[in-house]
Amino acid sequence: MSKVEMTVNGKAVSGDAAGNTLLTEFLREELRLTGTHVGCDTSQCGACVVHVNGEAVKACTMFAAEAAGAEVTTIEGMANADGSLGVIQAAFQEHHGLQCGFCTPGMVMSAAALLKENPKPSEAEVRDYLEGNICRCTGYHNIVKAIMAASGQDVGAIAAE
Repeated sequence: MSKVEMTVNGKAVSGDAAGNTLLTEFLREELRLTGTHVGCDTSQCGACVVHVNGEAVKACTMFAAEAAGAEVTTIEGMANADGSLGVIQAAFQEHHGLQCGFCTPGMVMSAAALLKENPKPSEAEVRDYLEGNICRCTGYHNIVKAIMAASGQDVGAIAAE
């Protein structure tokens, strides 16, 4: 075991991790930030997406030690300072972009990365960007609407599939 230090959601944190401890495990077990979900453990589903130094990363593909010294943002860090839902989270709620909620943290984190890169994506660009995130409940339509709404765009023109 070794001590791993990083900044998570703006706070300096540290914890013990073996060399093979995945970032998902470190966040959930050591830091008790359980919003980052473990779905497939093979980087297929996207439920574990977090931001590491501003880049979207599937946390099940990264060792905790690789994130030492990094700035990590999890779904818990997406809320406003007063604890209210952030813009993307509120759009997911308003536009019914979630059902069971299991994929939602990864979807929100991926949406944030997309909107950082492309503040006004087209519907096709949103759908393409979410290719690495799996949702078994929603059919993606309302997730796309939520992301488009979070970008400040009119969602009335988005056709149901």
